[in-house]
Amino acid sequence: MAATNYLDDLTNTVLHNLEYQHDWTRLKVHKQPGTARPLISGLPPRRLYVHPDEQIELIMAEKNREERIPQPPEFEWVLPTHLAEKWTIKGFAEVFDSIGPIPPSDNPQESSDLEDEDAQWKQWRGSKRGKRILMATVQDDSTVVYYLMHDGIVKPRQN
Repeated sequence: MAATNYLDDLTNTVLHNLEYQHDWTRLKVHKQPGTARPLISGLPPRRLYVHPDEQIELIMAEKNREERIPQPPEFEWVLPTHLAEKWTIKGFAEVFDSIGPIPPSDNPQESSDLEDEDAQWKQWRGSKRGKRILMATVQDDSTVVYYLMHDGIVKPRQN
């Protein structure tokens, strides 16, 4: 029972931080089969990650169009953790195995909006993107630090 309360408290701390400090919306807690850890899904106020190859395609497409291409935010998975926890590759693999590329949406139209368009740069969005999780690490003073984690090897970004 104590472990459940601990995970619930940790999840609530991260939920509160995302909603009130980082302006996330449509937050939802998921109890995933295959893992005892609750995960959070939500919509950040702006896009968190652009794949390096997508970034190149966007630059070329914007040059041809002579206008900026909108970068709407995408739903993200969030994994609440505590700084004192010891994570293993196996633990992360269990979490990644329990999720899809994008969190389930209450509105099915949202996930299919990007699927219909043929633009080259859209191949890294929606269900075509790789699995990723925003790891929320909470310290004892309730400070939360976020790390973006990908499932597998990911090409580094150009700066």
